[in-house]
Amino acid sequence: MVKYMNKSKIKLLVLIIVFLIISVISIYSSQNLLSSNYNNLYIKQLFWYLIGFLLIVILSNKRIIINNLIINYIYILNILLLILVLFFGNLSNGARCWFSIPLIGSFQPSEFMKIALILMLSKEINKYNYEGFKRNFKNEFIVIIKCLLLTLIPSFFTFLEPDTGAVIIYFIILFFTLFTYGIRYRWFIFGFSIIILLFVPFFGLFFTNKNQFIKIFGTDFFYRMDRLLDWKKGSGMQLTNALASSSSAGLYGYGLNKNPIYYPEPHTDFIFSVFLTNFGFLGAIILIISIILFDSEIIRIGIELKNKNKYIISGFLGVIIFQQIQNISMNIGLLPITGITLPFISYGGSSLISYMLMIGIIFNITNKNQLYTFKNFKNFD
Repeated sequence: MVKYMNKSKIKLLVLIIVFLIISVISIYSSQNLLSSNYNNLYIKQLFWYLIGFLLIVILSNKRIIINNLIINYIYILNILLLILVLFFGNLSNGARCWFSIPLIGSFQPSEFMKIALILMLSKEINKYNYEGFKRNFKNEFIVIIKCLLLTLIPSFFTFLEPDTGAVIIYFIILFFTLFTYGIRYRWFIFGFSIIILLFVPFFGLFFTNKNQFIKIFGTDFFYRMDRLLDWKKGSGMQLTNALASSSSAGLYGYGLNKNPIYYPEPHTDFIFSVFLTNFGFLGAIILIISIILFDSEIIRIGIELKNKNKYIISGFLGVIIFQQIQNISMNIGLLPITGITLPFISYGGSSLISYMLMIGIIFNITNKNQLYTFKNFKNFD
């Protein structure tokens, strides 16, 4: 396969292998903070990586083309899965976000909804990107409303699970896709103004009259908000212990599998703290440099694309950059703890497979002489 790859694909593959190594050793090292039931997580993560590489090989095939109809089916299927998980999903920590599959583990539909939304928004926006299309107020308004509706549908069902982090990511995808399309800045200013106007009374009620807030939004939503804003107090055990562990690691860290203090979710939300604790600030710098190189290569691919595939690249970039910044920042106390994982590093079969699928799609659209486009946009119904 490497023989037919360009330099960008080779660079991305090398960096993914670096992520694999960091992920597996970090998950292995988090074992002393977990119960004995989680002793084989690093083996499962390696297995998911192997499945992911297989998917990349399959999707890199030039004969595989995703047309408009297939994209519609992918989107509808993922919406149905989001609905079904509300009724048949496993209840864990007050949320129904996962299906339990025997011998495989958990399956999280919201992770794959990210891909479906990226493809669907790219398809929809491309309908309005042809020579002669007038970028006037009416036409841009139509584009925004259609894309907003496509985003609100999965957001509604995902919020009911509840999975607030995934909902945020859906809107990040929407923002990056519209920005790449070239929507005039006045729309973004208008949108952010509406959000601020809605959030002022919302947070005002939360901070000034908690009893009334609970009556309107419910106890469950109140505690979700309280947990989200707890980072400002600096009193959460998870963040306090993670900061104490990582900040004392020094330049080289404590060493593999030597975590001095307990904190929850070390293999997922706080995998960065585990790696920093074990391998110090030098290890953290290596990881961050690898992340920057990875993102830069995808950005370079997106810039070089001359067709509508740039919307797919922008959507994917929006997802991974947001998650990277959010996860690392919440590990060091700069942003609230939202349960958003670190792409390619945190444990999770659904999330890892979804990212590997996106890499496979990127490899597909960068094939020489490969036309991975959404055909007949103007006539598609």
